[in-house]
Amino acid sequence: MAELIAGRLVLARGVVPGRIEIEDGRISVVEPDATAARGPLIAAGFIDVHVHGWGGHSATGDAAALSGMARALLRRGVTSFLPTAPSLSEADLPRFADRVRGWIPVAPSDGAEPLGFNLEGPFLAPARKGAHDPALLRAPADLGDAAIEPLLEGLRVMTIAPELPGALDLVRRLAARGIAASMGHSAATLEEARAGYAAGGLTTTHVFNAMTGVDHRAPGLAVAALTDDDAYVELIADGNHVHPALWPIITRTKPADRLLLVSDALPLAGMGDGRTIVGGLEVEVRDGRATLLGTTTLAGSVIALDTAVRNLVREGTSLEAAVAAASANPAALLGETDRGRIAVGRRAHLVELTDDLEVRRVTRGRGWIEAA
Repeated sequence: MAELIAGRLVLARGVVPGRIEIEDGRISVVEPDATAARGPLIAAGFIDVHVHGWGGHSATGDAAALSGMARALLRRGVTSFLPTAPSLSEADLPRFADRVRGWIPVAPSDGAEPLGFNLEGPFLAPARKGAHDPALLRAPADLGDAAIEPLLEGLRVMTIAPELPGALDLVRRLAARGIAASMGHSAATLEEARAGYAAGGLTTTHVFNAMTGVDHRAPGLAVAALTDDDAYVELIADGNHVHPALWPIITRTKPADRLLLVSDALPLAGMGDGRTIVGGLEVEVRDGRATLLGTTTLAGSVIALDTAVRNLVREGTSLEAAVAAASANPAALLGETDRGRIAVGRRAHLVELTDDLEVRRVTRGRGWIEAA
C-alpha cells in the first residue's frame, strides 16, 4: 500500500500545501492539498558532499566509524553524503578509497546513503593549505597516472589547486570520467583559476576559504568562481568560515542552482568542545569553532546541513532556495537524478521540519526515523 504524507511541501516554486504518496521507496504522487496548510514542513533530504565526520565518527575510520557517521548524519536530515578525506599520504589515499568502496555495499539502511567519496587533497597549494598537513601536499605531476588511477573508482569530488604542475591535465582526466574537479586551497591568479574551470573544473571548495579572493587589483579564485555561471560554489554557512554579511554577495552573484551548502564537519561535530586528530594534525573545538590547536586557523566546522539551512534562511534567503542548496543542487552536481527534489519518480528521501526548521524526523522512503 502507498504511504501518504501531507504537509507544507518545500518545492522549487515555493512552499505549497500538498500531499505525497510513496510506493516502494519512491514518490508516486505529488499534488496540492489545501487541507495540509497547517501540516509540518516537508523538504527533500539533504545531501552533504563535503563532510569529514560526525557524532564522534571519522570518515577516514573503519566500517564501524563510517556506519556511525552515516547514522548520526541521517538524524540531522542528511539522507545522502560523500565521506571526505583530508590530505593523506600516497600510501593512505588508496587505503581510504578501498575502505569506503568496501563499506558502501553494507552501509546501514538507517543511515545517510553513501554516494562515493570526496578527496580534499593532497593536490593543494602550500600557501593556502588551511588545516592540511604541509608534509602531505603534492602536485598532480608528482604522483602520476599510476598512483591516481586506483583512486578514481567511487571518487565523486576532488579538490585541486589549478595552478599546480599537472593540475589542468588532472582536471581534464577527472572531467572525462564524470568526477567533479573542485577548485580550491589555491593561490591561483584570476587567469589560472579560469583555466581550471575551462579545463573542466565543475565546483569550488568552500568559497572564500583557503583561496585567493576579491582584491580589486589582483582578483583570484573567488572572483573566477563567483563570475562563472556554470561553476558551483560550496558555502560553509556556520558564520565562522564566511561572515554572514558576505553571503548575499554569493547568493546575488551565483545562479540559484549553483550554490552548495556543505558542512565540512569534523568527527567532533555534535560532541561539544574537545580535541581530535584530523589528517595528522590536532584540532580543538571550543564554543562552536574548530581550529588547529594553538592557532586561529579554521579546521572545518561542527555543524550539519540542517543548521546551514536555518542560518541561510535567517539571513534572508528563501526557504526553497536554502533547501535546494542542500538537496537539489548537490544532487545535480553529482548527476544523481533520482533524489534531491520532491517529484514523481524520485527516491522518497524526505525530512520533516518544524516551523523553526529543526529536524523532527527523516525517511529514506521506508519508515521514519526520529531526529537526534
